[in-house]
Amino acid sequence: ALLGKEIPEEGFKNLMAAIIIFSVLMMIIWEKKKDLILTKNIYFNGVVGFLAGVTTMLGNLAGAFSNIYFLSSRVPKDQFIGTGAWLFFIVNLVKLPFHIFVWKTINVQSLQYDLYLIPMVVLGFIFGVKVIGLFKESFFRKFILAATALGAIILLLS
Repeated sequence: ALLGKEIPEEGFKNLMAAIIIFSVLMMIIWEKKKDLILTKNIYFNGVVGFLAGVTTMLGNLAGAFSNIYFLSSRVPKDQFIGTGAWLFFIVNLVKLPFHIFVWKTINVQSLQYDLYLIPMVVLGFIFGVKVIGLFKESFFRKFILAATALGAIILLLS
């Protein structure tokens, strides 16, 4: 929350994109080592947790780091999705007071925008549940890596 006002947006975006791309490349290498579970390493856990915490407060970018963490934990597809849902529910509850009282980014107008989005969010949820059911575990892992890398590239180019 404190860094949000100090870091220039362009520098932050480039740094986060570079870190995410590097992390995805490392995950591709680690995917080949089935017996390697990085989450047993306290330093890995600390770095990923710290980056997820900082990036979620600065730019809602913790998804990439949580994806990398869950993939490195070798969490099965259904647990991956459920754990992510709980994680972001809790994280967003913690962030809510900052958005309302510190940054003042949640107001009547922003809530009106949210109301307009609800129907498409529900349709997207239903579509996502149907599609993810078609994914095999190995394809899901590759899809998450590709989507995370694509997100980082878009961030870098925007």
